[in-house]
Amino acid sequence: MRAQEITFLKLVQGDKQFQVPLYQRTYSWGREQLKRLWEDVGELVDQHLSGEATAPHFLGSVVLAPGQIQAGGVQRWLVVDGQQRMTTLMLAFTALRDHLRETGDARGVDRVHRQTLVNEFHEGLDHYRLLPTQADREAYTACVQSRAEAGGSDNIGAAYRFFLGALAEGREAADDDRWITTVETVLKDLLSIVEITAEPGDNVYRIFESINNTGVGLSQSDLLRNYVFMLLPKQGERVYQELWLPMQQTLGPKNLELLVWLDLVVRGHHKTKQSEIYREQQKRLQPLTGDEDALQREVAQLAERGRRFLRIIEPRRERSPALRAVLERLAAWGGQTHYPLALHLLDLVDGGSTTSDDAAEALKYVESYLVRRLVCQTSTTGLNRIFMEAPKELETDRPAAEAVRRFLSGRRRRWPSDEELREAIRSKPFYWSGRPPQRSYILRRLEESHGSTEPVDFVKANLSVEHVLPQRPAASWFDLLADETEPNQTPQELHDLLVHTLGNLTLTGDNAKLSNSPFERKQQLLDSSALRMNQEIAAERRWGKAEILARADRLTERAVSLWPGPIGGVKPAREEWPGWAELRAALVAMPSGTWTTYGDVAEVIGSHPVPVGTYLGSNPTVIGAYRVLTADGRISAAFRWAEGSDRQPPQELLMGEGVRFDPSGRAHGSQRLNAAELATLLGKDVTQPASFDPLPDGEDAAAAERFRTQLQEHWPEASAGVLGTLDFWRLQGGHVTYGRHEETSCFPMLDAGTSRQPHLVWPVAIYPVSGTVDVVFQYLKDRRPFDDTEQRRELLNRLNKIEGIDLPEAKLELRPSFPVRVFAEHEEEICGVLDWFVHTAALDLAQRE
Repeated sequence: MRAQEITFLKLVQGDKQFQVPLYQRTYSWGREQLKRLWEDVGELVDQHLSGEATAPHFLGSVVLAPGQIQAGGVQRWLVVDGQQRMTTLMLAFTALRDHLRETGDARGVDRVHRQTLVNEFHEGLDHYRLLPTQADREAYTACVQSRAEAGGSDNIGAAYRFFLGALAEGREAADDDRWITTVETVLKDLLSIVEITAEPGDNVYRIFESINNTGVGLSQSDLLRNYVFMLLPKQGERVYQELWLPMQQTLGPKNLELLVWLDLVVRGHHKTKQSEIYREQQKRLQPLTGDEDALQREVAQLAERGRRFLRIIEPRRERSPALRAVLERLAAWGGQTHYPLALHLLDLVDGGSTTSDDAAEALKYVESYLVRRLVCQTSTTGLNRIFMEAPKELETDRPAAEAVRRFLSGRRRRWPSDEELREAIRSKPFYWSGRPPQRSYILRRLEESHGSTEPVDFVKANLSVEHVLPQRPAASWFDLLADETEPNQTPQELHDLLVHTLGNLTLTGDNAKLSNSPFERKQQLLDSSALRMNQEIAAERRWGKAEILARADRLTERAVSLWPGPIGGVKPAREEWPGWAELRAALVAMPSGTWTTYGDVAEVIGSHPVPVGTYLGSNPTVIGAYRVLTADGRISAAFRWAEGSDRQPPQELLMGEGVRFDPSGRAHGSQRLNAAELATLLGKDVTQPASFDPLPDGEDAAAAERFRTQLQEHWPEASAGVLGTLDFWRLQGGHVTYGRHEETSCFPMLDAGTSRQPHLVWPVAIYPVSGTVDVVFQYLKDRRPFDDTEQRRELLNRLNKIEGIDLPEAKLELRPSFPVRVFAEHEEEICGVLDWFVHTAALDLAQRE
């Protein structure tokens, strides 16, 4: 085998074709991997535009083996390893080409297409420089050919849409006309790959196995340790026993590696990635070669910094009450974003450059910054980089707290003002913000701000977030909301705009009892609560729009007091409202073959259908604007393309993508993405895994009886079919668990794991009151063997053969549903699909064992 470092453009240029073998799994990069790559590209673009010397960014290796070469044909290479990054970069170039087309750069379109994507003078499959596995091939060629269905619901389509959106947002934010050409330069010439080429006759599959075996490689901290002690031939034993080993044992492997990275960051190497720790530390320590005393001091400094790091991850070790309290709050908040700045502040405290109280106040600003951004749903892009830059950028001639507040108040760091916070609390769907522990944390802090003489022990209390206005309200709730609707607004639309806002949320241990009960029943339960916020809600005469907004304003006052804002505290003039960026991201996230409504978009971004329509009307070039329809699925009469555009009418475009319309011009409801589905595609934590506790020794008899009673009361004609199907499921080796809410949902569960490692999968969730059956692709996509798109597609196709079920392929990442009444006449057919599901999971288990 031979290896060479090469740019991506040089790797793919020429009459070549890179074929992904059938034994490789399908393309699997998700949003997080794509974001990391795009952040790396963004850093290189910024460096290049600022005139900095720009070293290529190493992406990893690609292992290739020569394939069959036909006379006059292309030179074929099998991609033994590295297909994920190769496919990702090809999709990035496809999106770049289409972005250039939107901007009218015909020469750029032609250049990117011919240089990277296709073999210009070859036809058929030889035309494509990359040929993915057959499962991915159709989706990939649709993107390269710019077909209407490009950007579907699978991972290929999602990556293509991600890059389309990233390019559109990046170009809008850039102040430099050279930005897009610099992106092209970075993708072609500044992403470095090691090309490893096998010789003819090598066993390609054996190479693949050896590369992807389960051996554990050396970590970055292991490599650094080996390097350091190689330079300490005389003092190494003592330094290891006295300094390194205690640090390693106290922190553990993962935290030690994190410390070694943080050590670089607080020293000012804020651009260092965690994958580059060893190389950067080696470069820093190399001048000390031969000076064992100096190297010993370096290890001693690292060990001392390690003890400070322990106070961050285990705040009980901190002696200062004020500093310990805020470190505990940040630990409860979760994540590692604040670590570089927190460690720098502890360095200052221990070095005598600031006081514990000053550092505590500085970290209070950090907490405020994180909380306000979450409540306002400010994009997290670049957040880690902000805190990595902080140790180097803080002003040193000011108290630490003032310096931190001034740093975080910088215009490009997006610390929401009091005005933005108030607007977000009134309108943003807080229930979809951040992670569940962070939402509970904010509500807990708001409750604690009452200063009760007998505060609730939140550690012991089993509290969850409760919607006062229910998510699935009974008719009486809609009657109440009908009095407060605006012209042309339905009670359902008003409900959707209010239900997930902070003013409608509280904490309770009685979630199952409260559920969708009338307000009078909720009043009784909330009034007996020990939480002051619940007693305040119980004191209201009714609970509608006016009460929710009034409570939102009261909560804003408490939030402003708990979490102070930036210096100045006013949103900069002429700055775009962040919701519009979120709107653009939501439309880019929509797979081809789907549509949504102005109201759904408004619910996601915390706005109103009218301003959403106005914004799209004045910005017709927004990607996917034609996919936003009226509430009944029609093209808005006000929709217009930009002047001079030769685009097809919206209905023709949508039909080309696969959206069905009835004779009256209404799009098919099954292909609509509602607000929760849009939010899911944006990566928001919308639908939590089902609330159940698998019981190995039997099912919950009381819950099962509630489920049967509700099913027979609301859907008697389907009851026998559902219960018969569940009995069939048990005969196949599965079991059934139930939800804990008032509507007792049902989940047919299957343990497809080993005795040592359980692996639960479930195909559907059945709701006996609302009468819907959710097909849980959203969870299956993270569980073998249904993490393979083809297996989920097979499940969808099998279900769609049953009369009354119509699941759109565009929802293979979501939770599409069908009516429970289908069980009335098609129990046997549904059992057939579940039988296939069980056997597919069993076959995968057998292959793993």
